[in-house]
Amino acid sequence: MKRYLNLFDFSQKVDYKTEILAGLTVALALIPEAVAFALIAGLSPLTGLYAAFVMGLVTAILGGRPGMISGATGAVAVVIVGTALMHGPEYVFATVILAGIIQILAGVFRLGKLMRLVPHPVIFGFVNGLAVIIFMSQLGQFKVLNDAGEQVWMEGTQLYYMLGLVLITMLIIWGLPKLTKVVPATLVAVLVTFGIVLLAGIDTKTVGDVASIQGGFPPFHIPMVPINFETLRIIVPPAIIMAGVGLIESLLTLNIIDEITETRGRSNKECVAQGSANILSGVFSGMGGCAMLGQSLINVSSGARARLSGITAAIMLLVFVMFGAGLIEKVPMAALTGLMIMVAIGTFEWASLKTLNKMPKSDIMVMVLVTVVTVILHNLALAVLVGVIIAALVFAWDNAKRIRARKHVDEDGIKHYEIYGPLFFGSTTMFNDKFDVLNDPEEVVVDFRESRIVDMSAIEAVNKLTERYKKQGKKLHLRHLSTDCRKLLSDADAIIDVNILEDPTYKVVTDKF
Repeated sequence: MKRYLNLFDFSQKVDYKTEILAGLTVALALIPEAVAFALIAGLSPLTGLYAAFVMGLVTAILGGRPGMISGATGAVAVVIVGTALMHGPEYVFATVILAGIIQILAGVFRLGKLMRLVPHPVIFGFVNGLAVIIFMSQLGQFKVLNDAGEQVWMEGTQLYYMLGLVLITMLIIWGLPKLTKVVPATLVAVLVTFGIVLLAGIDTKTVGDVASIQGGFPPFHIPMVPINFETLRIIVPPAIIMAGVGLIESLLTLNIIDEITETRGRSNKECVAQGSANILSGVFSGMGGCAMLGQSLINVSSGARARLSGITAAIMLLVFVMFGAGLIEKVPMAALTGLMIMVAIGTFEWASLKTLNKMPKSDIMVMVLVTVVTVILHNLALAVLVGVIIAALVFAWDNAKRIRARKHVDEDGIKHYEIYGPLFFGSTTMFNDKFDVLNDPEEVVVDFRESRIVDMSAIEAVNKLTERYKKQGKKLHLRHLSTDCRKLLSDADAIIDVNILEDPTYKVVTDKF
């Protein structure tokens, strides 16, 4: 219990200047993303900003990964857009609350450890796909509305100004850390670009052109939906998907930040924090969300390692909304576009391209497939699920080919089959092909000393083998089977030669109660 109550590690050395400046940078970068994701979900911009504040603050305080940033995300926006358009924001808020409850239950039942089943090719594909999505989403900033109200690409002077300001931002972010790390390069880049636009009087797209961010403190609001079966029918499916998407993206982000900072976060605690944040987001008029890889990378690349940066980002975001909207709306979108493009470049796992010729073809296939699904469908949960399934099938296929049988006949004319390799659903066919029942002698020994019977399919394969030899009137000895294996074989008493001293005691996974 003490570990959960000890929210802040006071033994950790905190660089307050770095944490506060990093949080300020993240707050600036959160604004256009929160607004954009709210619009994608068919909700008002303030709904995304309120979600970013609540999600960011709660997870910064309660989360299992200091330095990680949460807020309104595109993955969640894609899930709830149907609910928003068909049933309205009240049902969205109810969906967010239910998703939060599901996430808390996932943390309580310690399901965060399931992230260990996600292989590295899937993580590479997820990260690369997310980097492409982040980059592609910035291309929309190079479009404007024409007289007919249609989105068209910028042209002429307007385009040159936009490109120039974006390049200036990117150059500062790339070059300043080589000179000094006293202040975050991302914050300097945004301020310098902002200053150039103000001093030169450049007419360029600003945050205010995207949407107004003027608002007050998030209003407490219980979703006004009827409590009945019909409401559950509407909100349960998207809530389950949202909970899954949020946890997958959050825990993958946690793993990536763990690798960058060479520390270890706590996945189950993060599940509870994400769920708590979504519940509060739903009752404070927010669209919900999850961890944000791009913002988290901005934070840790700025030097932040403690909870203070996330708390600062959330509080400053609310300050901007309540008191500084007029100033923030003048920040050029070019500065934030350049910042996010650099985040996309930093997010992409370039090392995965260098090792393509060294990776197994199956791993390359999984990585590319996850990347493509992520980019095309913008569904990170589905992409990861597809990757895990394909990786599991490839693993099963590879292991299915590893089962072997050494054969020899001893001086008494008894034929021995020494099995090695795992026996499971994928290798049962190859296992059965190893035996020559018709031509074998009257007495046969099958030794499982170097094999492992894994599942019910394997038990059934052994059972059928015993039946084949029994029909031919031949005596079969099965050695080195565990006790539970012997109990599951229907003809065990008649055919198994038991050696109590040598038989293993491992358990077999079955489908029986």
